[in-house]
Amino acid sequence: MDPDLALVARLAVDLDGAFGTLVRTHQDRLHTIALRFLGEPRDAEEVVQDAFVRAYRAMAGYDAERIRDLRLRPWLAAIVLNLARNRRRRLDERRPPLQLESIVDAGAELAGPDDGAKLYERAARQETIRALAVALLGLPPGPRAAVILRHIDGLSVAEVAVALNRPEGTIKAHVSRGLAQLRIHLANDPDLAPQREMTA
Repeated sequence: MDPDLALVARLAVDLDGAFGTLVRTHQDRLHTIALRFLGEPRDAEEVVQDAFVRAYRAMAGYDAERIRDLRLRPWLAAIVLNLARNRRRRLDERRPPLQLESIVDAGAELAGPDDGAKLYERAARQETIRALAVALLGLPPGPRAAVILRHIDGLSVAEVAVALNRPEGTIKAHVSRGLAQLRIHLANDPDLAPQREMTA
């Protein structure tokens, strides 16, 4: 059984008593989403805090049936992304997000896996991840959000569609286009050329 189903049932009956469980259950994944979108840990933490405040206020105004109907993962992701987009617009510096191994594993990988890899392969993988972090920030907001939710947060296409309020076909196109642009960026990055030769 989906643990979120039990959680929304508890939230519908006792919002104050169950909200701490919601925070503990979802804070890490929401922080990951915000961090990948913004690239700055402090900004990500503030966005997540604001998101939980907004979620609580929203649910406080919902009746029990509406709370039980919530799909928590995409609903919370949508709140975080909306806040992250607003904050991103205000940032002066564009800092790359960290720890993007899951996108690398999703199809943009140039270096081999870490297990048993030689030192230069691990270094190449780290360079790829850093280059990918910069490239991810360069994507248009739609494809960037879709790639983050699909390949970093692990939402299904249907859940991403709910979170972003877009048709599933649009989400598939955004993800496909986003990953293609990331691959092109990595393929054309002159700093990664020696690594591509080593891993060819």
